Amino acid sequence: MALSNNVIGAINFVAMLLSIPVIGAGIWLATEPDNSCVKILQWPVIILGILILVVALAGFIGGFWRIPWLLIFYLVAMLILIILLACLVVFIYMVTVRGSGHLAPSRAYLEYRLEDYSGWLQRRVRRPYKWDRIKTCLASSQICAQLNQSYQGAQDFFNAHLTPLQSGCCKPPTQCGYTFINPTYWISPINNAADMDCLQWSNDQNQLCYNCDSCKAGLLANLKKEWRRADIILLITLVALIWVYVIGCCAFRNAKTEDLFRRYKQGTTYT
Repeated sequence: MALSNNVIGAINFVAMLLSIPVIGAGIWLATEPDNSCVKILQWPVIILGILILVVALAGFIGGFWRIPWLLIFYLVAMLILIILLACLVVFIYMVTVRGSGHLAPSRAYLEYRLEDYSGWLQRRVRRPYKWDRIKTCLASSQICAQLNQSYQGAQDFFNAHLTPLQSGCCKPPTQCGYTFINPTYWISPINNAADMDCLQWSNDQNQLCYNCDSCKAGLLANLKKEWRRADIILLITLVALIWVYVIGCCAFRNAKTEDLFRRYKQGTTYT
């Protein structure tokens, strides 16, 4: 019984360690400028990681101090958390499976279209009251101002590998035919009818293309890249947690069997 309980305690110490990458993934997402403006995924990930830590701690205490009800709580609660983590992993994959950049003529950077992304992600940025808050947050960052410091000439800018946010929010779409003055100042469009974003572009440094669908698409492209990285971490953690949970269940069953056998022997001896 003691050996099995010690195994359960040790296994749950490993589970406590496995909560660290989950919490870390959430904190990393929260520190990224785009995720900090959108505030969709980081808090569910952080909260789930903290719950895994708390439940694993309960199993650790229950194993070493032989508290049966705490072990039962651990087994039930951890199973629920594993299911929730699996659902989160699948959900992130499903909403990020669509969407990619498109090559623009004579440009090294890619451009992005909102309709390429999943409907769920599109709804996060299409609603005006949500986008007003997000765009204000993005405009307060230095993502566009940095371009003016990095690129002076037109050809240098056209050969640049911009981030999706910089490509979508800091310049007009290439098909509009604007003339480059500097990375965030463009004049004389050739074809304003090519895209509705052509009319949304403004040389006001607080406006730029933050009202454009290309900016929303660039944001979603950034989110997709970061969420897929986080999803890989969560998937690896999920597999490890399942492995730990199965071993914990086997140890708990062995502990119960040993306990019943010990009681049976004691009863036989007294008889």
